[in-house]
Amino acid sequence: MAQEFTINSSAIESKINQLLPSQGGFEPGVDFSASTMVIPIVDLTETAEGSALRVDLQSSLSHGSITTFSVTNATNTVVVNTTGYYRVFGSCWTNGNATSSINLFDGSTSKDIIVFHSAASGVQIRTTFDYIILLEAGDSLRVTAGNSSTIVNGNTRQLADLAGNLTNP
Repeated sequence: MAQEFTINSSAIESKINQLLPSQGGFEPGVDFSASTMVIPIVDLTETAEGSALRVDLQSSLSHGSITTFSVTNATNTVVVNTTGYYRVFGSCWTNGNATSSINLFDGSTSKDIIVFHSAASGVQIRTTFDYIILLEAGDSLRVTAGNSSTIVNGNTRQLADLAGNLTNP
């Protein structure tokens, strides 16, 4: 049989009022109580959020969930222009005097996420990248590869739509 205990603690009362402001605090004369009875707690957070997968599994890569891109000797190639949250990852190989970039474009202004630059001819540089981006209406993710000796290879994976609803792999 469970035992009931009364708890008189201003520290606990203050913490509950801080964590649960909608309760408006306890009125004078109301005591906290505790019990020795074991009550199981079931965490339904993932299901309540609309995903049956753990977050780390939800963000996994699959053959059907990634879109591959490869850009060489091209300017402002649109890689993604659909709204949502995306993971963008890959690498850039630069050989020779060239500049390449990955940028976000809103229809009038471009903002670089990363710029790759090699100033020396015959020096090969490989740089990796891995970003999570948000594309809103009218935005696009673009890639520029400076010359025929530069290749920007990568993948995109939509993680969630614009409202934040997770996209399963």
